[in-house]
Amino acid sequence: MAKFLLVHGSCHGAWCWKDTIPALEALGHDVKAIDLPSHGQDRTPLADVTLASYADAIVDALEAPSLVVGHSMGGFPITQAAANRPDLVQGLIFLCAYLPIEGHSLSDMRQLANDHPLLPAIRRSDDGLSMTFDPNQIERLFYHDCPPGTYEFASGHLSPQALKPQRTTIEGLEKTKDIPKAYVVCEEDRAIPPAFQYQMAAVLPDAQCFSLPTSHSPFFSAPKALAQQLSDIAQVELMSV
Repeated sequence: MAKFLLVHGSCHGAWCWKDTIPALEALGHDVKAIDLPSHGQDRTPLADVTLASYADAIVDALEAPSLVVGHSMGGFPITQAAANRPDLVQGLIFLCAYLPIEGHSLSDMRQLANDHPLLPAIRRSDDGLSMTFDPNQIERLFYHDCPPGTYEFASGHLSPQALKPQRTTIEGLEKTKDIPKAYVVCEEDRAIPPAFQYQMAAVLPDAQCFSLPTSHSPFFSAPKALAQQLSDIAQVELMSV
């Protein structure tokens, strides 16, 4: 049995893992998902949200060494949490996520991709603190292979995304170099191009790169397959306790 902490991406919350949690539990794992500050049930004002506060929330949720899964934007806060408390992070799993490199913020990382499918859908707030996505493009970008009703459910829970954390580089990235890492590419992703996911994952050994034939939201479109993939990663010697 492994312990998993699931961390959502931009505009999402713990609610996006609602189908993956029971699927992982059915495989015998201990699973928890959290709301990052200002997401889901958390009411932190957007002006107070930072990458550091994201990382603090992750560390606070770690009761024992765990495999920490970060989806999309979540790749950055899980890495900062690991840099802050490497003793609590058994391994990092990047699910179609931004895998940080030295000296680059998440915003910088986006510029490294050849394609930018999210750019036309981004709507920045008038005060410059946050962004949302054009509701007319959300289903096409994130949920195109998901069951009926997914878009309606998600759109009722999506929240503005604070921009400050995405403009911040990781502090102490070198402290994560000995932490096992794995990457799961989503082959039908329309938000982060699969080619760019493979580019980011290329810094890892081949044995640590996996894939799923899904959109950017495998937690909705293929929760059992995602759970099995995460479970398989947990079983390899690299990630075992």
